[in-house]
Amino acid sequence: YYSIGKLTNFIQRLDKWLRVRIRQYIWKQWKKFKTKVTNLQKLGLSQRDAYVFASTRKGYWRTAHSKTLSYSLTNRKLERLGLMNISKTLQSIQCD
Repeated sequence: YYSIGKLTNFIQRLDKWLRVRIRQYIWKQWKKFKTKVTNLQKLGLSQRDAYVFASTRKGYWRTAHSKTLSYSLTNRKLERLGLMNISKTLQSIQCD
């Protein structure tokens, strides 16, 4: 009854939401079309795909959920920027 609670499901959902929110924030920082195209090309998209995706009229939140942005701004790239993975951190704490 008084054991340590397991928050793995909640932490995984929170971690996923935070990553999408960070992607939205990054997309929102790239305000101009040319900046979006340049940064998408730096992340590995071809010039044509970068032009097509940068010209989207969808909102920031919907764009952050898109497969193209999650493909170009992967979790590994976000970790290099300094975002820690909460799920992995929780697992390492619980295993100790």
